[in-house]
Amino acid sequence: MSLPDLTYVSAPMVNQSDAPFRLLTRRYGATLTYTQMLEPSRLLNDREYLELHLRDIQVQIALGGSSNDIDDSSSWEGCARPLVVQLCGNDPELVVKAARQVQTHCDGIDLNLGCPQEHAREGHFGGYLLGKQDWPLVQSMGMSATATFGQLLEHVGASWVTLHARHVSAKRRRQGAADLDAVRALKETLSIPVISNGNVRTFDDVRVNLEYTRADGAMVGEALLGNPKLFAADLPDPVLISLEYLDICKRLPDVTPLNTIRTHVRRFIEFQCSRRPWYPKFRGAISECQSIGDIENLLHRRVARWRGKTAKVLDTKDDDIQGSSSVQVREDILSSVET
Repeated sequence: MSLPDLTYVSAPMVNQSDAPFRLLTRRYGATLTYTQMLEPSRLLNDREYLELHLRDIQVQIALGGSSNDIDDSSSWEGCARPLVVQLCGNDPELVVKAARQVQTHCDGIDLNLGCPQEHAREGHFGGYLLGKQDWPLVQSMGMSATATFGQLLEHVGASWVTLHARHVSAKRRRQGAADLDAVRALKETLSIPVISNGNVRTFDDVRVNLEYTRADGAMVGEALLGNPKLFAADLPDPVLISLEYLDICKRLPDVTPLNTIRTHVRRFIEFQCSRRPWYPKFRGAISECQSIGDIENLLHRRVARWRGKTAKVLDTKDDDIQGSSSVQVREDILSSVET
């Protein structure tokens, strides 16, 4: 089995790795995308949960197919796949059963062994499976626990390993930068690909990270939420990228909850405009939006007025939504991006 291009990976993020956002990052340089972390027990026992996430997965995979009825599918050729579904859990049988529910709808299954959140501690999954009591077959080999565990994963058949080299402990996980030396050591130890995660805010950080760790790729999460064009080494106008994301949401209806849509747009604007005097008003206004149309009106009218500029808008009548050709400049403005 050939592996996907692991160079630039859009990370799994709870309630943020929806299909429209994944496709937006693919359009601008991501070579691989992940779904958010899914819970096996809910995939197996909660029909509504299963249908919601299957719809989110299937709509992206369908865009890469030769026959489907999704609007303008041809323009997404090469962007829809590959797609990896991430699962969590500590019950092997349950995780395998859940994986079988989704395996025909994706290109890979990922097991989360890094989530540090409180619900992961309570459920004993994610980063809380890294203690040696949970891998008793691994014996001391005179190397770091990370490298030893990585070898175990390689031995049991993992196709690649992603390492975010931080501590699970709530007191320590945000102290300082991620340990890129640990990523480099893991890469030197394993024969399967290693993806480095952490210490990225700009595309220059990606270059430095890969050069130093010699990893096969870089996974980025939070920085993409502010700048989904990071892998393209570009910083977009926040209103334009918001409108572009909303356009994808309209073309893929009933896939992304409105609250997720609002959060994405808020993050796009916040990333560059959080210190603007009008930003608190924007936060309040977007929380009151009840539809995509409401958000578009907020961006076109009030945000444009607050910024003191006329907004470029997305031409939703243009059938070609691939790449930069989707953005039609109706007025020659925004000569520089607000920072």
